Amino acid sequence: MSDSRTRLAAALAERFGENFAIPNTPNVAALAPMAERGSVRSYSDAHVDPALVRLLCAIALAAPSKSDLQQADIVAVEDPILRATLAGYCSGNPWVAAAPVFLIFCANNRRQIRVHERQGHEFANDHLDAMFNAAVDAGIALAQFVAAADLVGLGTCPISAIRNRAADVSSLLGLPARVFPVAGLCVGWPREAARISPRLPTSLRVHADRYDEGDLDAAIDAYDARRNRTRPFAAQRDIARFGEAPAYGWSEDKARQYASLERGDFGAYIRTIGFKLD
Repeated sequence: MSDSRTRLAAALAERFGENFAIPNTPNVAALAPMAERGSVRSYSDAHVDPALVRLLCAIALAAPSKSDLQQADIVAVEDPILRATLAGYCSGNPWVAAAPVFLIFCANNRRQIRVHERQGHEFANDHLDAMFNAAVDAGIALAQFVAAADLVGLGTCPISAIRNRAADVSSLLGLPARVFPVAGLCVGWPREAARISPRLPTSLRVHADRYDEGDLDAAIDAYDARRNRTRPFAAQRDIARFGEAPAYGWSEDKARQYASLERGDFGAYIRTIGFKLD
């Protein structure tokens, strides 16, 4: 096996705790950087050329789009006052203020409504799927931006906390009805190499023909143990509420995280900007 294919196999084994056969397919070794990628939250002071950011935005918007509806938009936050305000909305994410570039990926169903008005046709699909399609378009565009940024050596970190105060973000950025923030994205030249974050095994998440989670409890226990060996959590969440767990793994961390209400007003916000969720 070539060095690059060995690198790919090693990255996947570290990521998923499984061994992968690497087929002798042309260019398959180019997947190694994608297998190794990780979120970057510490950036150098090096300038990021705005022309490069615009180019990457174009690459992001070249991603697949549901039915060619093109419902993803990107807001580049350049004003320092706006950035500081947004950073305040994203508590626990200091990299929002520190990253050289901060983008917000938005779902935009407004253009589709305007097209119907222009052409004089009824918009007959004013239900949950309209919002869902726009949000998925924005997510796909964000993923393509991340992949493109990796290729040129930039580091990125998606920020879901931008939805913690979605209505305030919309007001701050002047987002009209039917346009809403899906996620932020920090961008910059990495100060240090990103680490591989272990993931649940593909045996649990890739299914053949029918969904089959197998022995879920055993798989989660094994993942908790592997993650604690390779990349343990630096701190336990909310010890005052839950106490200190003797064995604190991914499952306990995620259960604690979602034991507290987050974004309980998001559905109401989505309705206020014109979406129907029936």
